[in-house]
Amino acid sequence: MTVLDLAGLKCPLPALKTRKVLATLPPGARLEVRCTDPMSVIDIPNLVRETGDTVEVQRQDQAIVFLIEKAAGPAR
Repeated sequence: MTVLDLAGLKCPLPALKTRKVLATLPPGARLEVRCTDPMSVIDIPNLVRETGDTVEVQRQDQAIVFLIEKAAGPAR
């Protein structure tokens, strides 16, 4: 699993950096993204919906953690 720590970054940087890393991952790969920006709970799930991947959102202390799995097929 690839871990991307984006704590402290403000919108739109978490979504942009997540998109960049997702583009490099092979199908089936998992990405853990850690954010502190409250807007990321809107931005990252929207990004994942666009790419056709799946996401699970968790809260851990002050962080928001997104567990993303890269889709096996081409993006929708």
